[in-house]
Amino acid sequence: MTPFAYAAAPTAEAAIGRAARVDGAEFIAGGTDMLQLLQERVREPAELIDINGLPLAGIEVGPDIIRVGALTRMAEVADDRRIQEACPVVAQALRLSASAQVRNMASIGGNLLQRTRCLYFRDVATPCNRREPGSGCPAQNGQNRMTAILGTSPHCIAAYPGDLAVALVALDAEVEVSGASGERRIPVEELHRLPGITPQIETVLEPGDLITAVLIPTSDHARRSHYLKVRDRASFEFAVTSAAVALDGDGGTIRQARVAVGGVATKPWRLRQVEVALIGRPLDADVIRAAAARASDGAAPRARNAFKVELLRRTVERALCTVAGLA
Repeated sequence: MTPFAYAAAPTAEAAIGRAARVDGAEFIAGGTDMLQLLQERVREPAELIDINGLPLAGIEVGPDIIRVGALTRMAEVADDRRIQEACPVVAQALRLSASAQVRNMASIGGNLLQRTRCLYFRDVATPCNRREPGSGCPAQNGQNRMTAILGTSPHCIAAYPGDLAVALVALDAEVEVSGASGERRIPVEELHRLPGITPQIETVLEPGDLITAVLIPTSDHARRSHYLKVRDRASFEFAVTSAAVALDGDGGTIRQARVAVGGVATKPWRLRQVEVALIGRPLDADVIRAAAARASDGAAPRARNAFKVELLRRTVERALCTVAGLA
């Protein structure tokens, strides 16, 4: 582990100002991902700014919006009955994340910013364009079973590993961000960047930007939502594929549909082509099957992850059937 400075921020303004001033400074809250990366020397910050003392925790449920403070722990959100009733997909995604011990420590804001689990990114002895721009992407023709088939580029095929962000994308959630230029809202769907030619730039956040809250709109389809995670073992494992779905029907017709997937893309991935194939159609198994067949449109599989193309379709179909009561 490379030595670094440490500072506890007394206020959000102080944290943001220090992060903007100190080159190589990063925030730390739960630290569940950060500590691994420090130990592996993947991240070598000049300074860690502890934000745990800031008043950024808590859950507020309003008539139209649920506001979750960025420092609220994952376990608290997953166990909140109001969350379970208003947006079950969020509670389910959190409960299927990591382990109970990790969920007790990890913050909601930090979870959204977790780094990829790509083997080459996590091994400093190998080249990786995310760690060292221009060094190459050995996953292209190497160990790529767990890599992405959507949103890839010749420079990076690392999959985004999280569950919560996928559920939030399906619900049109936003993050509230404070920075040197003031406060703003960013849709979770736009928070992460495609790798393109600059895979080392993973989000749209600027230096010093601090996520202060997650904003989840309440809706009929959010109340009728589900998260399905397909993984190699039953617990403490990252998704091979996952699907967050939300449906609302009227008289047997699908009025609203939201579908997002994980484990298969370089960022949390919205499947609008599947949504279009559902909205206005009868709520039955044939319609769902035909819509789910569109899930892998645009996929660019590699040698060892080509199985994800069909698995993704089946994952989306099963998740939709479950929430529709047709499983």
